[in-house]
Amino acid sequence: MSEPINVVVTGAAGQIAYSLLYQLAAGTVFGPNQPINLRLLDIPPMMEVLKGVVMELEDLALPLLRDVLPTAEPAEAFKDAAAAFLVGAMPRKQGMERKDLLSANVKIFKVQGEALDQFARKDVKVLVVGNPANTNALICSHYAPSIPKENFTAMTRLDQNRAQAALAARLGVQVDSVQNVIIWGNHSSTQYPDAAHATVNKKSVLEAVNDNDWLNGNFLETIQKRGAAVIAARKMSSAMSAAKAAGDHMRDWWLGTKPGQWVSMGVVSDGSYGIPKDIVFSFPVTIENKQFKIVQNLSINDFAKMKLDATSKELQEERAEANDVLQK
Repeated sequence: MSEPINVVVTGAAGQIAYSLLYQLAAGTVFGPNQPINLRLLDIPPMMEVLKGVVMELEDLALPLLRDVLPTAEPAEAFKDAAAAFLVGAMPRKQGMERKDLLSANVKIFKVQGEALDQFARKDVKVLVVGNPANTNALICSHYAPSIPKENFTAMTRLDQNRAQAALAARLGVQVDSVQNVIIWGNHSSTQYPDAAHATVNKKSVLEAVNDNDWLNGNFLETIQKRGAAVIAARKMSSAMSAAKAAGDHMRDWWLGTKPGQWVSMGVVSDGSYGIPKDIVFSFPVTIENKQFKIVQNLSINDFAKMKLDATSKELQEERAEANDVLQK
């Protein structure tokens, strides 16, 4: 059994965390031999609710969970953190666009970046879930200069899972038969869900679906707007599926991807596929020894290039707006 690691969850009294915490404590994310200490960060008005969450964690009686600290102090939460799930952010409500969230959330991620820089381990793995996730991850990284940029990622795994499930439903197969769907760009309605390189039972999804109009129309729009559709139905944003995706993202980052498979993660662009540097952009990646590599040399047709340009443009605009907020 390894030594326990400190795992931070922000927004820990919220709905996504409520579904995420069991996964962490049960060992499905960091593995069955990795004990953890949970560091639960939320704002002062949520401390009473958080107390109830801690009671439930105790009542799970899970052997991997060694210690739980509820706190409203970033310095306490991020001390010696090995992994951090930055879930806490102003939630998106019906009718809101991600740009509406920027001004409130950018300031939160500045504070958390500074706390990570000062208190966390330098090899900490940071996953930003709170929206706008890509730009929040960029801001957080900027304010933690002593931690490598590649240690900050944004979650597009929920979009990947949605796309994988939609293709499996269309083809009438088990969801794990579909592999290597890609989410390019922003976790927003400009993202590009790309099935061009995906496989179903190791054969081409393009050939199996045999309907480019559906792939470039209904499929694309359904995945791009799925978050809004969930909000319209639930009157709240995705929680259970978002928590599952956060666990999937960190598990693959921590334990590695399977040979021949890749996953989508928002990472700081290195210029691959002509994407401007210094935006957090979702690419397909493979992971080994806790290090990801962007999958290279995939063919990008004109339709895909147009979609990549559109989502890249939005991310550059978000970055500029975030910088404006921080300078006020």
